[in-house]
Amino acid sequence: MRGKYKAAIALLLLLILLPLTLLLTLAQWLPGLAGIWLPAGTRIMLEASPRLTRHALYIPDLRYLVGDCPLAWIQNAEITHPSRWQLKIDAVDLNQTCLQKLPQTAPSTAAPRTLAEWQAMLPYAWVEVDRVTVSPFQAWEGSLSLSLTPQVQQVRYHGDRLTLNATLRGQALTVNELALSLLDNQPPIALSGEFTLPRLPAGAPVDGRATATLNLPQVPSGVDAELEWRGNTGQLIVMARDNPDPLLDLPWQVTQQQLTISDGRWQWPYQNGIPLSGRVALKVKEWQQGLEKAEVSGRLNVLTQGQAGKGNAVLSFGPGRFSTIESAMPLQLTGEAKQGDLIFYAVLPAQLTGSLAEPQLRFSPGALLRSRGRVIDSLNIDEIRWPLAGVTLTRQGVDGRLQAILRAHEAQLGDFVLHLDGRAQNFLPDNGLWQWAYWGDGNFIPMQARWDVRGRGEWRDSDIILTDLSTGFDQLAYGSLQVRQPRVVLDAPIRWSRDPQHPHFSGALALDAQETSLNGGGALPPSTLKFSVEGRDPTRFQFKGDLHAAAIGPVQVNGRWDGERLRGLAWWPRQPLSVFQPLLPPDWKMDLREGELYAQIAFSAAAGQGFEAGGHGAIRQGSVWLPDNKFNGVDFILPFRFSEAGWQFGTRGPVSLRIAEIVNQVTARNFTADLQGAYPWREDNPLLLSDVSVDLLGGKVTMQQLRMPQHDAALLRLQHISSSELITALHPKQIALSGPINGALPLWLEHDKWLIKDGWLNSPAALTLRLDNDTADALAKKNIAAGAAINWLRYMEISRSWTTLNLDKQGALTLQATLHGTSYVEGKRNTVNLNYHHEENVFTLWRSLRYGDNVETWLEQHAALPGCSPERGCKEKE
Repeated sequence: MRGKYKAAIALLLLLILLPLTLLLTLAQWLPGLAGIWLPAGTRIMLEASPRLTRHALYIPDLRYLVGDCPLAWIQNAEITHPSRWQLKIDAVDLNQTCLQKLPQTAPSTAAPRTLAEWQAMLPYAWVEVDRVTVSPFQAWEGSLSLSLTPQVQQVRYHGDRLTLNATLRGQALTVNELALSLLDNQPPIALSGEFTLPRLPAGAPVDGRATATLNLPQVPSGVDAELEWRGNTGQLIVMARDNPDPLLDLPWQVTQQQLTISDGRWQWPYQNGIPLSGRVALKVKEWQQGLEKAEVSGRLNVLTQGQAGKGNAVLSFGPGRFSTIESAMPLQLTGEAKQGDLIFYAVLPAQLTGSLAEPQLRFSPGALLRSRGRVIDSLNIDEIRWPLAGVTLTRQGVDGRLQAILRAHEAQLGDFVLHLDGRAQNFLPDNGLWQWAYWGDGNFIPMQARWDVRGRGEWRDSDIILTDLSTGFDQLAYGSLQVRQPRVVLDAPIRWSRDPQHPHFSGALALDAQETSLNGGGALPPSTLKFSVEGRDPTRFQFKGDLHAAAIGPVQVNGRWDGERLRGLAWWPRQPLSVFQPLLPPDWKMDLREGELYAQIAFSAAAGQGFEAGGHGAIRQGSVWLPDNKFNGVDFILPFRFSEAGWQFGTRGPVSLRIAEIVNQVTARNFTADLQGAYPWREDNPLLLSDVSVDLLGGKVTMQQLRMPQHDAALLRLQHISSSELITALHPKQIALSGPINGALPLWLEHDKWLIKDGWLNSPAALTLRLDNDTADALAKKNIAAGAAINWLRYMEISRSWTTLNLDKQGALTLQATLHGTSYVEGKRNTVNLNYHHEENVFTLWRSLRYGDNVETWLEQHAALPGCSPERGCKEKE
C-alpha cells in the first residue's frame, strides 16, 4: 500500500509541475510548436517568457519574422476574459516591406471561405491597441479598438492624420466617419457612406454610395465628392460649391481582371492666370492581385490658355507598376503650356522608381524644358532652355546637373545672354547642396556699353554663399558723361545663413571705375566705392561704405534696409576746396584757391514714398578766381530737404550766402543773401529771397524780400552810389561825373510784361558833370544845333535830378530824366533845366558796357535841350 501512495503522489506532482514547467519554458517551445502551422520561412520569437495570473495571460514581447525581417512586433499584450475575451496591447508595429518576403504557396484546391463563414468563426471579443504603426507610413499611426461578434463587427481608429468609425453587419458596411488629414494646417477630408460587400471577401464591394467633404486652400468655398456604383460600373464626381461644373468627373468600370477609367474630365479654374482643364484615362490590370502585381497605365492631358493662345500638354505613364518596395513606372510629359505671354515647351521622358514611401523620378536622355515669350511688357524672352537629362527627384531633393540658358532682349535697353551651370546633391531649400557657376554678357543701349558678368556660389543646407562675382561695363556714356570700365567685384563673400534661430547676412563689394569724363572737359579721377552689408537676411540688413576718388573723399555712407525702406546717412568730411579742381573743365579757367567743403545728408527710399533726403552742406572761406572775376571769402551754408520731387530750402535756418569780396571792373564787398522756402514754389509754401545786400560803388544795394510766387514787386534799393566810381569803372576818357545817387527799382520776375516798372533814380546831393574840351568842340562842330547844349555840359553842377525808368522782358529800357543845375562856361554862370527821354535795349547795351567809349557815342546821339531845334538855334536860359 505504501508503494501505491508513493506512485500516486509522484503522479500528482507530475501533473502539477508539468504545466508549470511548460508555462515557464513557453518562450522556448511555443515558437517551435507554432511553426508547424506557420508558412515556411516564418517564425515567432519571444524575447521574454509570458506570465500567467489568476485573471490574465501577459505576453511582454512577441515578434513574427519572415526570415530576419520583423513583419509584426507586439509589445505588452494582456489577454483576459471578464465577460468575453479581451485583448489589450500597448503597441503593434507592422513592417509592410516584409510582406514581399513571404514565401509563395500553391493555390488551394478547396473552395474559399465566404465572408459569412469567416464572421461565424469570430469569437466574442474586444481588442484594444494603444498604438498601431505601419512602416514606412509612421505618420498615420494611431490607436485601434475592435468589438467583434459573429453578427456585428465594429472598428474605431484614431490618429493625428486618420480617424475611422465603421460597422459591418453581414455584407452591409457602414462608414460613420472617415477623416483624412492630407495637408498640414488644413481641415481634414471627411467621408461617410454605405457599402454592400461581396460574398467572398477578396472581391470589390457589389454596390455602394459614399460622400465626402474637403477644403482646399485655393478654393474659396468647400468641395463635395460623391462616389456611387452598382455592379461593375460607377462614377466619382467632385464639385466646388460655387461652381456648377464638376472639378472632377471619373466614370469607371471594373472586372475581375481590370479597372478602367475612360473619358474622365477635370478642371481647375483657381490657378491665377492659368485656368487648367483636361481629360484623364486609366487602366489597372490584375487589380485584385494587389498593388505589387497590378499593371498601371494611362494618360492625363492639360489644356492651358493665355494671351499667346491655347496650349496642350500630355502626361502619359505606364505600363508599369507602383510598389511599396520598388516601383517601375515610365513617364513622359510632352506638349506646351501658355501663361500670359509666356509659352512653355516640354519633352520630359522619365522613370519613376523606388517605393511609394520613397519615390524617385529620374529624367531620361533628351529631357528638355524650354520657354519663350514676354515676362513684362518690354522684356522679350527669346528662349530659356533647361536641360534635365540625368536629374533625379526624390523626397530628399534634387540630384544631378542643373543647367539653364537665357536669351532675351529689350527694345530700349538691349539684348543679353545668361548661362547657369551647377550640380545639386539631394537639394531642397535649406537642405542638401547646390553649387553653381554663372556667366553672361549683353549690350546696354542707353549707355552705349557692353557688359559682362561671371561668378560662383552655392546653397549648402541653410547657407547661401556667393563666393565670386565680377560684373562690369566697357564704358558708360550718356551725353558728354563717360565712365570708363566700371566693375563690381566681391570684397568678401556674400553669405546668407537662413537658420531660423540664428539668421545672418553679410558680405562686402567694391565698385572700381577708371576716369570719369564730365561735361565740358572736367574729369573725376579713378574712383573706388567699397561697402559692406550685415544683418538678418537680404530684406533686413545694415550697410556702410566709403567713396574715394584720388584726393576726393572719403565720403562715408551708413544705413539700413528693412525690406520696405532704405535709410542712410552720408558724411562728406572737411576737405580743401581745391581737391575738386579736376571736376572743373579747363575751358572755364576757374581756379579753386582756398576754402573748405563739408556736408552731411540723411536719406530714405521706399516703393510708395520715392526718394527723400535732408541735411546740409557748407563752404567756408572759399576763394574762386576767374580771368575777369575773383570771389574771395565765400561762406555758403545749404540746409535742405528733398521729398516728392521737390526741394525745401532752409529747414532749420535759411540758406546763407556770404561773399567778402567780388573783384571785377567794380569791386563789391560784403555780399549777403538768404533763401528759404520750397522749389518748385507753391502758394502755401513760397520761396523767399531775403536780406540781399552788397557794398558797391561807395554805397549799398539792398533788397528786403523777393517772394515766389510773386504778388508784389521786390524793391531793389540803391543807397549813395558814387557816380564817380561808376564812371571810373566804365573808364570813359572824355567824361567825368561825381556825386551820390539813390534809387529804387521795383523788380518783377513773374509779371507778364515788366522786369522793372516805375523805377526811379535821384541825387540826394549835388552832382558834378565834366566834359572834355576836345570832345565838346568836336561834338559841337558835328551838330551845330546841339552846340549850345554841348557847351553847357562842359562843366555843370546838378543840384537836383530825377529819373524814372521801365524795363520790359524783351530788354527795352525806357528812361525819362529831369535835371536842374548850373553851367559854368567861359566864366559865365547859367541855369540849366534839362529834360530828356531815352530808349535802349539794355541787353544789347549790357554787352558793351565794359567799353567806356560807348558812353560818348550815346551822349553824342542823345544830348539835346527842350525847345531847341536846328531851324531856330539854341538860346541860353537863366
